[in-house]
Amino acid sequence: MRALITGAGVRLGRATALQLAQAGFDLTLHVHRSRDGAEAVAAEARALGRRVEILQADLSSAEDCARLAAETLASGPLDALVNNAALYERRALAEITLADWEQMLAVNTRAPFLLIQALAPALALSTLRGGGAVVNIGDIGGERPEPGFAHYSVSKAGILMLTRCLAAELAPRVRVNAVSPGAVLFPVGAAASGRGALCGDRRRGRGGPRRPPADLGLRRLGA
Repeated sequence: MRALITGAGVRLGRATALQLAQAGFDLTLHVHRSRDGAEAVAAEARALGRRVEILQADLSSAEDCARLAAETLASGPLDALVNNAALYERRALAEITLADWEQMLAVNTRAPFLLIQALAPALALSTLRGGGAVVNIGDIGGERPEPGFAHYSVSKAGILMLTRCLAAELAPRVRVNAVSPGAVLFPVGAAASGRGALCGDRRRGRGGPRRPPADLGLRRLGA
């Protein structure tokens, strides 16, 4: 079994990759800038006896997305895709530039679309129980509006609707699901006040568990 995880060098992507390795998956780890983090993940996964490769790509570039898909397919059969990589920022409407808007949607919505489109034929050939699997990382912001997050929330609303559309279109050979795990694994150095404000704005008033979406949905992956 092999899985591609985008944004695999830090936080949720790292935790997801290691959970998949523990479940028996070989890994293709995508990174943009967090190469050192991905190397650490790879070392842990290899210690479990897994085969691991690291691929670099800027997901705001359609050309890089195509190259990432091609390099992933060149390594052999693929069973699962976890679209984890995302941009996240608070910015008032008046401060959002056209470049900000386009980059947010390119990384958070267009890149998952392009990767699924390119990899779906390979995923359809998976021998996993129930077929190949895609897990898209959503966010409550894609369902509920929050001031200061217009471009981010629109991008996550897009990934949630993309999930619904492709779940219907690619069934039964490829399962497409989304997981919205909440505020988890804050970046190193995040201020305590910022963490509290973010968690206080969520439905449960606290951050989500450190259990990654791979753990929350391993049965969906057929593992």
